[in-house]
This record gives sequence, structure tokens and C-alpha cells, in this order.
Amino acid sequence: MLSSLRSALLVLAAASASSVAPAQVRADAEPLMALTSGSLPSLPVAGTLPEVVEPTVDPLAPLDSPEAPEAAPQPASEPAIDAKADLATLVAQLRSSEPGSRELECLAVGIYFESKSEPLAGQLAVGEVIANRAKSGRFASTYCGVLFQRGQFSFVRRKSWPAVARSSRQWKTAVAIARIVDQDLKDSAASHALFFHAKRVRPGWKRLKRVASIGNHIFYR
Repeated sequence: MLSSLRSALLVLAAASASSVAPAQVRADAEPLMALTSGSLPSLPVAGTLPEVVEPTVDPLAPLDSPEAPEAAPQPASEPAIDAKADLATLVAQLRSSEPGSRELECLAVGIYFESKSEPLAGQLAVGEVIANRAKSGRFASTYCGVLFQRGQFSFVRRKSWPAVARSSRQWKTAVAIARIVDQDLKDSAASHALFFHAKRVRPGWKRLKRVASIGNHIFYR
């Protein structure tokens, strides 16, 4: 019985072996590589990479702290005006072709057309007259209002004035004088004056008090 079973098993094994096809090996096939530690590709180790450190800024750090970000450059401020300087120095510091506002433009226009050929002290006095009128309560309360008041300034026609040579030195000087008057940087010899006229005319202002004679103008209040 045992011999018969053994013979059957041997027959089955022989049949199985004969049914498996032998492996096909081509001449161009790559040889199999043995899986050894020497043949495996090397992988980079994370610990070998250089460490990147991001800069940190404390948002609560004071502005002068080394950790604080550098502040953006600020525009240069205008140079300080020395109120103790003489009139000529102040004018040189403040000369400009742009008054900066409509009111200062009106004041500069009055100075320009009434006294651009006068000495600086005479131009300052004319500017003071316009400013004094605006403060007096007897005339308009603004420089432009004083300038356009009917019958007061001969160069004014309704609500306009002649063209101004804004690139000229005389206009830039008038702008400087207007700033000096507006900021009250210099006192005029015709302080408190409300009227003036050229020396060549005789308006007969006997009821007015004469306060100064500067250049070609006489000033009253």
C-alpha cells in the first residue's frame, strides 16, 4: 500500500516538472544585481543639510532697538527761519515763485504791483497796509477781499489783475515779503498804517495821521 502511494506521488512530481517552461535568458538581458549594502544607492541624510535661520523681528521692540526694521527716509524739512535776521536775509531765505495759497498770492500781488521797484522796507510797509486793513474791521477781512475792494488799488480791474512775471526776481521777492508779513516776522516802520500814496500825488488826506515816508510812498493811519 505504501509503495503504491509513493509511486503515485513520484508520477505526479515528474508530470509537474515537465510542464514548467524553462526561464528564457536573452543575450542583452541585464544581469541581476545582488542586494547588498554596497550596491544600494546612497540617500542624503537630513542632518547634513545646512540649517537656514530666518531673521526674526520683535514687533514690540523700540524704534532704536537693533531688532527694529530700518525706518524709511523722511523728506527733508524746510530750513528753520531765523526771525532775528535782518529783512534782506529773511527775504533771501523765503524767495519763491509759489506763494502756497490764494490768500498769500493776493498779498504778494498787492506788494508786487504797488511797490516792486521800492526798497525792501517800502515793500514791507505796503504789505503791512494790506494786512492791517484785513485786521481792522473797517475793510474786508481777507487779503483778497482787501485787494478787490472797489476803488482801493488802481491795478485791479473788477476781480482780476494784470499778468505777473512769476519767474522774475521781483515776483519772488514779493512772495517773500508776503510770507514775512503774514507770519509777522518783521515790524515795519509804517506800523498800523492803513493808507499810502506815492509822493508825486497830493490826495489831501489832512484828517489822517502821517506815520512814515519810505521810498516813494507816504503812509498814514
